[in-house]
Amino acid sequence: MNVPIFVGLGSNLGDRLSYLHQAIDLLEQLPDAILESFSSVYQTEPVGVKHQPEFFNAVVKLRSALNPRELYQHLKRIEKTIGRTHAERWGPREIDLDLLYYGNRVLQEEGLTIPHTESANRRFVLVPMKEIAATFRDPLRQLSIAELLNACSDTSAVRKTEFSLDPQAKES
Repeated sequence: MNVPIFVGLGSNLGDRLSYLHQAIDLLEQLPDAILESFSSVYQTEPVGVKHQPEFFNAVVKLRSALNPRELYQHLKRIEKTIGRTHAERWGPREIDLDLLYYGNRVLQEEGLTIPHTESANRRFVLVPMKEIAATFRDPLRQLSIAELLNACSDTSAVRKTEFSLDPQAKES
């Protein structure tokens, strides 16, 4: 449980904020897992399929005794529990949970790649991650999150909202 793990959260259908909060509630229930920090919620333009609602995105840092495959399987179960129904690549979705980084682990297995294939190329990942882990180094590129963001060619809009996913923060 000593390596930092980063999970990206996204939603662009229905009550986006509620779906993100439900995901946090379910992440907190993972066996042997501790949620350590939460980025702000960001409103972001869709990437890939442009004609769809904007997303709410965030990144959470956690530690867990689960191995990468077990954690990934839990993330997929959480998506299903919340009600993810759409499967179009880069299409609209109620909830999307991506295992972005698992410490300095580099892994390529069927259905699971760590670091996440697109994590270094997406502002909707890098901006919220920089908020909570600017100095974390991508194990493939040997660059910090701040350096990756500076080098990122993605120009999509990423706007910080007033919303927080931290269960300790009280929202109205």
